[in-house]
Amino acid sequence: MAQAKVPLFTKLSYGFGAIAYGVKNNGFDYFLLLFYSQILGVEARMVGLALLIALVFDAFSDPIVGYLSDNTRSRWGRRHPWMYFAAIPVSIAYYFLWSPPGGLSGNQLFAYLVMLSILIRTLITLYEVPSSALAPEITRDYDERTSLMAWRTFFGWIGGTLIAAFTLAVILAPSESNPDGLFNRDGFSTYGLIASILIFVSILVASLGTHRLIPTLPKVAETANRNLRKMFSEIFETLTSKSFFALFLATIISAVSTGLAMSLNIYIMSFFWGFTQEQISIIILASLVAAGLSVMVAPLLTRKFGKRNGALLAATSILFMSPVMIGLRLFGILEPMPTDPDAASFLLPLIFVISVIEMTLTISFQVLMFSMIADLVEESEVKTKRRSEGVFFAAITFSAKATQGLGIFAASLVLAMASFPEGAKPGDVSEETVVSLGTAYLPMILGLWILRILCIKFYKIDRATHEANVAKTAAAEAA
Repeated sequence: MAQAKVPLFTKLSYGFGAIAYGVKNNGFDYFLLLFYSQILGVEARMVGLALLIALVFDAFSDPIVGYLSDNTRSRWGRRHPWMYFAAIPVSIAYYFLWSPPGGLSGNQLFAYLVMLSILIRTLITLYEVPSSALAPEITRDYDERTSLMAWRTFFGWIGGTLIAAFTLAVILAPSESNPDGLFNRDGFSTYGLIASILIFVSILVASLGTHRLIPTLPKVAETANRNLRKMFSEIFETLTSKSFFALFLATIISAVSTGLAMSLNIYIMSFFWGFTQEQISIIILASLVAAGLSVMVAPLLTRKFGKRNGALLAATSILFMSPVMIGLRLFGILEPMPTDPDAASFLLPLIFVISVIEMTLTISFQVLMFSMIADLVEESEVKTKRRSEGVFFAAITFSAKATQGLGIFAASLVLAMASFPEGAKPGDVSEETVVSLGTAYLPMILGLWILRILCIKFYKIDRATHEANVAKTAAAEAA
């Protein structure tokens, strides 16, 4: 096992690999529903259904990949063969998601979207699960795991945020050659090309940057040949922890709420608040500030309160951010941006500051959740005598992918409840419809956020418990 204190180079190279997942997630969260429904003409509910179908496939593929990763024997260890293999095919598949065949339109693209979603999800699983599973292998230290996860989450948000802001501010910016702006189909093809290259580079950097650690990482124990029945039996045994189940439900709910919020982000910003594309790109940059702050905030919460209590504090504070702003708008206390560009308004700086605070808390919450998952590894090892990092992180990867499945499906339901017109552009939607959008969205997002708080309260591993588990596993290994 590698040393407890992780060198900065390792943290940076390992964290850089999260850009791949961040870019993919951000594209699905911010643009996919808009691209396929408002530009390509697929019904919003059909887009949500397509991603929900792909999610069902993930329910089976993720734990299998995690288990296979845990039990891979090769000269490159358990994780790296999978990481290297995924780099090229996932990049190619992501490009074609944004460059569909010209001969298909409307709901004819439903089958295409289903197939590409399943393919991309499966391929990103082949990278993300083994890559995530490296974290508890690199260090067993309670605080260092939070720091390692903070850098990983930082790069994931940075990669996703920068590509989203660049796409809105440059690729899809309205101009004489691109009068359609956000609704420019060719612009999304350009986005797909740039994003696929970023995915490939980040996977390669993380794989090569952590390659030298392979000799220090845990190896597969010599065991009898495994069959399918034994595989699922061991997966089930690994995932029976009550703390894991609480965290799994919290992560599912958190992922759905994130998917819901991000899928409707452009709708809320442009239609509900009345911001222009340029102003939206400025607000998106709040994630950059928040990602940088979370590298300091998440470890601080771990040291001061412990991971569980720190996560509860962050999750509770989020309730008083954007939901309050939306409520003030619905009650007429806050007004949307004035249509006159010369009119004074404090709304943009206010929403930017609220976004920075909310995103800092959100990212710090995610960091603590991933770090809490890492601490389950030793608890499980004490009970099962196996290290099952891949199985645990496969379950969490699956729950995170619910962002695109259940989250976008929930977003499509909000649009349906608000009777939001397809193909509408800012200025073409009535105030009544805009208010209906906020009224449908607010209780749904608040309900999800409250549910995840209740789930986290059942997580039981604190610093003392983790250190006791580490001592037991170390004694067993020495014996």
